[in-house]
Amino acid sequence: MKVEQIYTGCLAQGAYYIESMGEAAIIDPLREVSAYVKKAAHDQAQIKYVFETHFHADFVSGHLDLAKQTGAQIVYGPQANPEFEAYIAKDQEEFKIGAVTIRVLHTPGHTMESSTFLLLDENQKPHAIFSGDTLFLGDVGRPDLAQKAANMTQEQLAGLLYDSLQNKILPLPNEIIVYPGHGAGSACGKNMMKETVDTLGHQKESNYALNQPNKEAFIKAVTEGILPPPAYFPMNVSMNKKGYSSFEDVMGTGNRALSAEAFEQIAELSEALILDTRPAGAFAKGFIPKSINIGLDGQFAPWVGALIVDVKQPLLLITDPDKEVETITRLARVGFDHILGYLEGGFEAWQMAGKEIDTVNRIPVTQFAQEMQNTADPVIDVRKESEYNAEHVEHAINKPLDYINEWTAALRNEQHFYLHCAGGYRSMMAASILKARGIHNFSEVEGGFAAIAKTGVRKTNYVCPNSVKP
Repeated sequence: MKVEQIYTGCLAQGAYYIESMGEAAIIDPLREVSAYVKKAAHDQAQIKYVFETHFHADFVSGHLDLAKQTGAQIVYGPQANPEFEAYIAKDQEEFKIGAVTIRVLHTPGHTMESSTFLLLDENQKPHAIFSGDTLFLGDVGRPDLAQKAANMTQEQLAGLLYDSLQNKILPLPNEIIVYPGHGAGSACGKNMMKETVDTLGHQKESNYALNQPNKEAFIKAVTEGILPPPAYFPMNVSMNKKGYSSFEDVMGTGNRALSAEAFEQIAELSEALILDTRPAGAFAKGFIPKSINIGLDGQFAPWVGALIVDVKQPLLLITDPDKEVETITRLARVGFDHILGYLEGGFEAWQMAGKEIDTVNRIPVTQFAQEMQNTADPVIDVRKESEYNAEHVEHAINKPLDYINEWTAALRNEQHFYLHCAGGYRSMMAASILKARGIHNFSEVEGGFAAIAKTGVRKTNYVCPNSVKP
């Protein structure tokens, strides 16, 4: 028996490959499926099943392409209602993969169809659970995403989640392995551990949600402090439920080199958004006016979903050399399929063609520290509220990047301000959006709060009265 976790850090997502005696199964595959097909070919195995723990909200799964390429059967748990051919399993139903068995445990709460897959080894001994978004390491799935579909409140869904954990998961042996659907950094939970594999026994000891004294306390604990979900989540659920274009088709359309002239013409004649995926420092020195910077070297795909929102938005890409395929792949993972092409030769080609460019006034932290001694210009901190509350520049205003569409309208060019995040990744996203919306009178601080904290700039963990919370 072989069990392999295929973890994608930029999405904080775990897919799983199980093989026994020439048969294989994939659990919660990503959109691009070639890696799974290659693993099975290497093991001389046939992919027999594609198991889906639920209809994912934060990424588009590869179940359809994988089933088409391999002939595997797509399997969901009870109450799933996909609009394509799939097998809907019963609670406790079992599936053979070589000499091992997958048992379906219906565990509603995160969503109504959510299921945990229990792996039994060759001796029918419980070996591991693939818990999807039911149980994370350090947390449990958020119960607010399926309210509309289930016609239930988040408290009612949390109650179902409690019952699922108590009746289906916690009675299992302590030594079994927990393979979750996500890890730290995912918006599907609020308190996840950085580790991606653990034992159930350790989770019983350390997971705050599993240590509540009763159902009422559990409901209160798991529903407190949940941030609003990214706006693209419902669109990904719809794609996973209804179907989508093949990954090959998306790559074929998007992986198209455009000259500077062709790129400019498409940008002018279409409603395409120009997405620049270069690092923040390179973007600050020069970019195509009104383009949006979301660097490929960070939590790229989740931020695309959070800031661009509409998966049907046409996109034109600016990338570093040889990063076009990676960019298109990571966009497709979260459902952004409408890519019209990329600028051949990157931003340098635009410059060489003599086209108009813009810049961001990025200043070193030493300059910021010096200017702060003699200015009352406001400081906007775009970090999350929890980061801000831990420590921030004295009198800085907290305006999280997640809510930028709600606070940009109040800004005016007449008042200069400073802009920073933790390290410069998020603040450059914010800077690009502000520039695209006509706000130019600001200075973005290189290195963010990590650099500011090493200077003499006054800092506090006191939440200022003028803090702006959406």
